[in-house]
Amino acid sequence: MTRAAAFFDLDKTVIAKSSTLAFGRPFFQGGLINRRAALKGAYAQFVFSLAGADAVQMERMRSQIAAMTTGWDVAVVHEIVRETLHGIVDPLVYAEAADLIEAHQDAGREVVIVSTSGAEVVEPIGEMLGVDRVVATRMVIADGRYTGEMEYYAYGPTKAAAIRELAAQQGWDLADCWAYSDSHTDLPMLETVGHPTAVNPDRGLRRAAAERGWPVLTFSRPVSMRARFTGTRPPVVVGAALSAALVGLAWYVRRRALQPVVAPTPVPVRRRRA
Repeated sequence: MTRAAAFFDLDKTVIAKSSTLAFGRPFFQGGLINRRAALKGAYAQFVFSLAGADAVQMERMRSQIAAMTTGWDVAVVHEIVRETLHGIVDPLVYAEAADLIEAHQDAGREVVIVSTSGAEVVEPIGEMLGVDRVVATRMVIADGRYTGEMEYYAYGPTKAAAIRELAAQQGWDLADCWAYSDSHTDLPMLETVGHPTAVNPDRGLRRAAAERGWPVLTFSRPVSMRARFTGTRPPVVVGAALSAALVGLAWYVRRRALQPVVAPTPVPVRRRRA
């Protein structure tokens, strides 16, 4: 058993966008939402990417998602997420976050994603990232469909409560635990651990971090997880190799051009006797 863990918010902390809103297009293509809802989701994603979401906006988003998902077939949602996960989320993962997750695991800490997004989205993302546990919002299901009610809403104080409960179950010392988030709505989660860190903080969290002397990190380099784990050469390396090849070709052409031209030795031609 490990005595510590690292807790990560998901949206704008580990990935560059809202994990829920990112699936607007495939949900539309799968017939779960109409064009108007897809456009509203795209606009919400744009606003979220610029300024994050405060408590009022999060509550409005929660109500809209609950109403929108009422009656959805759970199996269809899982299938759409599974089929589109890598194409949508894979390019959004911050390289800095992936490195930090790996560093915590190498240090013997368990890594837990704690997200307000639904478990249907967060759990596959957590599996893709290789984290140990996931805490996410859970919808009520009846007869294989969502009822529109929430069984558990992972937001604000409930995130902190989930962390304390997990720590008690696993024997983690919260004073030795770490937490990362971008939003001031996650202050309860950050204040629960001994090592809180603000990542890409909104205005409220930046002010709170400055008042408390918390570290502030900036994540800005999304990386393809598929390339990261398959050992694909990064573009800069391929570019360098190509440049070297072109330099070598240019040197060879120039060298050939500077060499003196030697006239070929004439070959005597034998004449046949008549």
